[in-house]
Amino acid sequence: MGIYLIKNLAAAAIASACLLGASFGIQAQTQTSSGAQGKTEVLWLGQAGFRIKTPNGKVILIDPWITGGPKTPPMYKSDLSAIGPVDLLLVTHAHVDHIGDAPALAKMNSTKLYGPADMITPLITLGALPAELSHRFNKTGRVTPLPGVKVTAVQAEHSSLLVWKNPATEKLESHPAGEAMGYIIELENGFKIWHMGDTGLFGDMKFISEHYKPDLVMVPIGGNFTMAPDDAAFALRTWINPKMVIPMHYNSNPLASGTVAEFQEAMKGSKIKIVPMTEGQTVQF
Repeated sequence: MGIYLIKNLAAAAIASACLLGASFGIQAQTQTSSGAQGKTEVLWLGQAGFRIKTPNGKVILIDPWITGGPKTPPMYKSDLSAIGPVDLLLVTHAHVDHIGDAPALAKMNSTKLYGPADMITPLITLGALPAELSHRFNKTGRVTPLPGVKVTAVQAEHSSLLVWKNPATEKLESHPAGEAMGYIIELENGFKIWHMGDTGLFGDMKFISEHYKPDLVMVPIGGNFTMAPDDAAFALRTWINPKMVIPMHYNSNPLASGTVAEFQEAMKGSKIKIVPMTEGQTVQF
């Protein structure tokens, strides 16, 4: 069974200003209390989709909108298996540009899909995902899906709706899918990533930052559905103050028109390191 979006994307994609054409590495190794060091590799697949390779070689895939993503690198768009083995699937909410190919990838890899409880349930009851390939949890819930890897669900200020094509009628149906979430992902070496999912501003961003202390934040900047560049910059400068930030959720939908150039301008004077990426680019931390 497929999950579909009523497409309103324009034929011409928006070009993103100020992105570097060549891949680069961010050498920011983290260190645990035991002194062990390791690198984390991050690949941007477009929109909010990332593949993270942990220091111990495990692969985490977040919000994999791949075959339907207008900016997905062609090698992955045409062949899901090119992503390689996946050890952990995380989805922040049910909108198609986030859930995307997650059920197909779960079945392809015999890997559990972790996500908001009320998103996972309709996937199971509609037959889109086997129950044994799912894990339901909610905000402040913490799981250890891989050895040494902890994932905590945190607040996101956003909506969630599952659009599903009924195979009996061939018609699209809309199903409630609970609330959107973000994730604090703590890797084996203690490096912490906050994938914010889709979100607007909310004051508890400050609490989340103070309590979980993320090293790297993946922040939406596109506007319209999420924070615009200036609001994202306000949150980062005022409440979060991480070491590094990767802007995401822009350049794939003309309704989300925020750009990296606008974000960089709004971040001027901040000591937070901005890591702008192009779709298909890999960086290391």
